[in-house]
Amino acid sequence: MITKITTPKELQKMDPVFGQLSFDNHEQIVFCNDKDTGLKAIIGIHNSVLGPALGGTRMWNYDNEWEALNDVLRLSRGMTYKSAITGLNLGGGKAVIIGDAKTKKTPELMQKFGEFVHSLSGRYITAEDVGMVTSDMDLVRDVTPYVTGISESRGGSGNPSPVTAYGVYMGIKAATKYQFGSDNLNGRKVLVQGIGHVGETLVEYLTKEGALIQITDINEERLQEVSTKYGVNIFRGDDLYSADVDIYAPCALGATINDDTVYKIKAKVIAGAANNQLANENVHGPILQERGIVYAPDFVINAGGIINVYAEIVHYDKAEAMRRTENIYNTTLEIFNHGVLHNLTPQKAAMAIADARIEQRKKENAK
Repeated sequence: MITKITTPKELQKMDPVFGQLSFDNHEQIVFCNDKDTGLKAIIGIHNSVLGPALGGTRMWNYDNEWEALNDVLRLSRGMTYKSAITGLNLGGGKAVIIGDAKTKKTPELMQKFGEFVHSLSGRYITAEDVGMVTSDMDLVRDVTPYVTGISESRGGSGNPSPVTAYGVYMGIKAATKYQFGSDNLNGRKVLVQGIGHVGETLVEYLTKEGALIQITDINEERLQEVSTKYGVNIFRGDDLYSADVDIYAPCALGATINDDTVYKIKAKVIAGAANNQLANENVHGPILQERGIVYAPDFVINAGGIINVYAEIVHYDKAEAMRRTENIYNTTLEIFNHGVLHNLTPQKAAMAIADARIEQRKKENAK
């Protein structure tokens, strides 16, 4: 008899999806592969109780497939809560394409991805995310109607980034109001981490209100460009998490609030556009609360983008999209107050409200 020794790494591979720590009763995970175009993608549908799962496609040069799978699981789950808390009749989904968007993305690859989206018959509707632009969504639209964020010339709502940034700005003002008693940002010290499309527009909103801004990004050229354009300072310290600021706005990738950073942070407000900012919401959310730091849940305040692309489904105009996005201010304050009332962190308070809406719809559907 041969005894097989199972290593931890092999154990992980025994349960590649259902055994993932980020798996949260997702309804469907689709692995997409095409030899001719080099497409390797994963589509995650977390929950479709409220409607079809809508969420952007991210193209990123992941270190390995496990990292990509973990990302799509976390992101799709976040989209469920984002739509539910915002009051949209949408479920949560997301897609990731493995590869460097600067060198591997081709029209043929995007259209092949669109064919995989189309094969789901509307259960998943895609949109723009990291590594994608509006013209990529137009290519997907050539092969499937199940895409939003296409160019305005084709009847779409265009780039959602400016609306996302406006929602984050509203969330920052709400969190500042809750923490400091006033939402006036004049003179408030803000560190914006990540100055892509959303981060730059957020900088514009903040500078107009007189905030004292520092910016940081891995792209030195972008730093210089945005610094010159808006007259803001580039952060040159050794540790941005220890920066002496009032507000920390993470607008790059997620999990920046983790075991290494959570006790370093000096900011009294954390509010930004990045998805999944808490590496472990059950650990780092309570630590922030114990330290007196107000955390505005990312899936609440970065919902402007999905509000904007939802317009393509229900046909409201840009003004209505901005009005709904402005209401993120009120929603954020409601979440803080709900958390106090029920002794919950803001993250858990927002999830509880979203879960209640989903459960109510389940009951209605069962009748």
